[in-house]
Amino acid sequence: MPNAKQGMRLDLRTLILVLCALTALVMLCASYFASYRVQRQLLIDHALEANRVYAAKLAAITETYIRNALQQLAFSAGVQRQQLADSAALRAETDRVLGQSMAFNSTFVIDANGVLLSVSPAHLRHLVGGRMQSPGVEEALHERRPLVSTPYVSAANNLVVTLSQPIFGADGRYLGYVAGSLYLHERNILNSLLGEHFYKDGSYLYVVDSQRRLLYHPNPQRVGTVVQSNSLINQLGTLRNGTRQLSNSQGVEMLAGFATVPSAGWGVVAQQPLTRTLTPLGDLILNVVGTSAPLALVGFLLLWWLALIIAQPLWQLAAGARTMDSPETAEHLRRVPAWYFEAAELKRALLFGLNLLQERIGRLNRDAQTDPLTGLVNRRGLEFSLALLQAEGRSFSAIVLDIDHFKRVNDNHGHEVGDQVLRRLAELMRSCCREGDLLCRTGGEEFLMLLPGAGLEVAANVAERLRLTVQDTPVEPVGAVTVSLGVARWDAKGGNEPADALGAADRALYQAKQQGRNRVVHA
Repeated sequence: MPNAKQGMRLDLRTLILVLCALTALVMLCASYFASYRVQRQLLIDHALEANRVYAAKLAAITETYIRNALQQLAFSAGVQRQQLADSAALRAETDRVLGQSMAFNSTFVIDANGVLLSVSPAHLRHLVGGRMQSPGVEEALHERRPLVSTPYVSAANNLVVTLSQPIFGADGRYLGYVAGSLYLHERNILNSLLGEHFYKDGSYLYVVDSQRRLLYHPNPQRVGTVVQSNSLINQLGTLRNGTRQLSNSQGVEMLAGFATVPSAGWGVVAQQPLTRTLTPLGDLILNVVGTSAPLALVGFLLLWWLALIIAQPLWQLAAGARTMDSPETAEHLRRVPAWYFEAAELKRALLFGLNLLQERIGRLNRDAQTDPLTGLVNRRGLEFSLALLQAEGRSFSAIVLDIDHFKRVNDNHGHEVGDQVLRRLAELMRSCCREGDLLCRTGGEEFLMLLPGAGLEVAANVAERLRLTVQDTPVEPVGAVTVSLGVARWDAKGGNEPADALGAADRALYQAKQQGRNRVVHA
């Protein structure tokens, strides 16, 4: 019988130890999973935004190139209209346009009947005098306006895109056009602009036209082919820029940022394989495990000791139960620590561990909703606050603002000084707002203030006070900067959405910009 009781006592203690160990393991696994999910989303968001910014920058560079090239051709068209009958002068002018920059692979002049009057470089001059019947020529003759053609096969059997300017006589009569071409399968300015990829993290670029035809791709064999299956390319005609997580035409899951070239209708897409983006995640999780493992070991030893303490009163109570007939049993039981006290201590320890986990998850959530540069709320936090205000039925006023001519600050002083200006503006916003107002950074130099319960007049006064404060507060080494502000109000009983008020404030900000900047306009 004693052996059986001894075995029961050991089994109970083992059960408590296993329970404690499983509890600690579950908390650790939950902590690791939360860390993994948050870090994974942060990596994806960062990659998407980096690709979007990079695509937008290259789209802007390509747009600048096209405008400059068309301007060169417009000047040449003015020269050529005076000398269409002089073949030597035509040849000299086409040579000049080709040689003055790397903008084109060839330049040429075609009259109103489609006859080639002049061409450079020299090895193509055997085509002079012939009538050109390619799709690009017919498109330019038909449109009679500055034009970026769709890709076509030229008379010299090259896959080309041409940029052209019409030639009109002094009497307004159409005389033909002057054009420059890019050979898509040879070295061209588009390769030079896009070929050297800034990021070395597996990202790559491609450019498509409005007909889904690839104009540039890291794989030269794909240039000129039509992309058949890609959900992003299907929508490039209706979207100016943005981000998308998708599977490309090869079935690989990608994180893509995109932008369009307005004058040509081209789409620039920068994308990176999802697997490459998440490669650092393994090291991050290992670091978390390495940091928490010693603490977990200490915690396990502590739980083991607590399990012994919990089992000891049960053993003493069992010993007292075996000697119920002894006079000393009552006193002995009174000296046994109360079972519920020990249970409460265990519960408190577990709740303490749970609180630590919740605090850690809460800290990660706060970090995910905070702009790291200014300390203000980011877009994710803004969306949460708007949803909360709408659910509570609380009206608010919104102030949308951005820094006037902020690009000059970055261009003249560098991005580090630009970041200093953004941080200083955030401080001034805090000094001008009320307790309980929400301050948010929504974009590069774009900010938002939510004033719960404030009327339009109060919000306008706050906006004016902030405008004057920013205007009168120099930021070294930039000096004084100014902001333009738009104010609108959302009435919880009005039946519209909070996003409508933000849109109205955006439009008011746009009016402030149009009216000269450094002013407040309210909807």
